Amino acid sequence: MSKFKGITKRWYISSFGIIAFLFFITVIVSSVALKSYYYESVAMTLETHANDNVTSFFNLYIGGTEERFRSGARTFVENFEDKDKMEVWVIDSNGEPIISSNGFQPNADESMPDYDNAYTSGLGYGIWYGRMSSGEKVMALSYMLPTVGNSGSGAVRFIISLEEIDHQIAAIVTLIIVIFSLALLIVAFSGSYFIKSIVNPVKKINETAKKIAGGDLNARIDSTYYDDEIGDLCETINFMAREISETDKMKNDFISTISHELRTPLTAIKGWGETLLQIGNSDPVLMQRGMNIIINESGRLAELVEELLDFSRMQNGRLSLNKERIDVLAELDEAVFVFKERSAKDGIELIYNAPTECAPMEGDPHRIKQVFVNILDNAFKYTSQGGKVGVSAQVLERKINILISDTGCGISAEDLPKVKEKFFKSNVSVQGAGIGLAVASEIVKMHGGELEIASILGEGTTVTITFPIENTELTPIIISDKRSNENE
Repeated sequence: MSKFKGITKRWYISSFGIIAFLFFITVIVSSVALKSYYYESVAMTLETHANDNVTSFFNLYIGGTEERFRSGARTFVENFEDKDKMEVWVIDSNGEPIISSNGFQPNADESMPDYDNAYTSGLGYGIWYGRMSSGEKVMALSYMLPTVGNSGSGAVRFIISLEEIDHQIAAIVTLIIVIFSLALLIVAFSGSYFIKSIVNPVKKINETAKKIAGGDLNARIDSTYYDDEIGDLCETINFMAREISETDKMKNDFISTISHELRTPLTAIKGWGETLLQIGNSDPVLMQRGMNIIINESGRLAELVEELLDFSRMQNGRLSLNKERIDVLAELDEAVFVFKERSAKDGIELIYNAPTECAPMEGDPHRIKQVFVNILDNAFKYTSQGGKVGVSAQVLERKINILISDTGCGISAEDLPKVKEKFFKSNVSVQGAGIGLAVASEIVKMHGGELEIASILGEGTTVTITFPIENTELTPIIISDKRSNENE
């Protein structure tokens, strides 16, 4: 009985149950309609015999002696043509049946409701169906003969057996039940097959989903058997499992990378702290060097923590902007200036080409500078000594395009669509948590801009950042101190 639950149970209760109920109603209605039709046909047959011909015949015998009436009754019964279809009685004026077409004397004690009705109703005839004293089911019609003078009125009673008709009705109803039962069986089998075609794969999907929820991210559903919505659902579940597996792998790589990124500066800070504690003030040069390393590594830790906080805010929708009217190119100048010293130290040529006009917009200067620093940091990370990093900008009427390119290792075509996803790193050998680009992309979107990446593996990468700006011809910019000081 366990299989009759869930979708199967609902189908049997709703669809199959409704069909069975309609079948039951149809059988009842068909039985009533057939009985009504056949019984009405019998009644019409009886009525066709109770007509003026009967009256015309008995007019010759009414009003005479009783013997003459009996003689006429005998003649009428003997000449009755439909003896094989029905039985006919003749009833005298006292309400006693005197002769029957079956050759036997009618039972004087037989109940005749049709005669009683014809006698009392004034309609001249009465009809009734029921069972006679013998148990036979019949339909009878009594037709009153005309009254002559003071003599009483006799009647002619026509009787048709309903036994054969009831057998016919039962046979037809049985045939209807058999046909409908076969139809119900076909519906049940086809419905059961259809339900199984849904329930079985749903069970497999459920089992696989439980495995995935239990940590088995390699669980998959074979969707090759289902070329329909079930197959699409299986593919979706498989795709979800692959995405979860990849995300889980990236999460684990992220945790491993973060652990390494935190351990490296912490190890340096701890090591130099212990060293400085041992030497005291005996070696000022070493003291200075150690303090510089501690400060630099502390700065790395602060930047990493800030990056993690920004990522957390972005995930929770709490990454906020403090907008003001700024010059985007001034923020770009500051970011490029920060990397000039690193360019010389790493042996990487930094090429900067920016227009002299202003690029005014409403934005958060700290966040926009953070985007530029993040992109430039990636460019330097992935570019070897002797390579080049180029920064250029193009101011248009309503937007500014900023291009940051490098001649580094590049990104494969397979990894390129994923580089802006959280935790993803195309090159795990390079330092970084893999979330900076995701944060930068979100910040650009929050300013109404776009961040696009183009790359060729082994040749380099170009990042294009587009911001909407005010019309430079109509709106003069007054924030220019940063660019003036740095250009000096």
